[in-house]
Amino acid sequence: MDKSLLDKVSSQLQRLSEDMEKFNMAEYMELLNNPRRYVMINFVGGLSRGLGMAVGFTILGAIVLMLLRRLMYLNLPIIGDFIADIVRIVQEHLR
Repeated sequence: MDKSLLDKVSSQLQRLSEDMEKFNMAEYMELLNNPRRYVMINFVGGLSRGLGMAVGFTILGAIVLMLLRRLMYLNLPIIGDFIADIVRIVQEHLR
């Protein structure tokens, strides 16, 4: 074999090895071989994402309600009545 061909193959193998290290391929394969751990990691990840969304939507909803209340107190003719109705409906459902 030609020395330049061996050098090319060697450099490509080295690059492939480095890429596999970057992607943590060994850890990923180990994870796939342990389905219980794989399911547990995905379950905990799903719980944390769901909790984060719930907290985020709650905070966003509270901010929107606060803005609607302030607009209601500005007593804008058409918008004020509409917003007042929405705030009353929400307050009734909270009780």
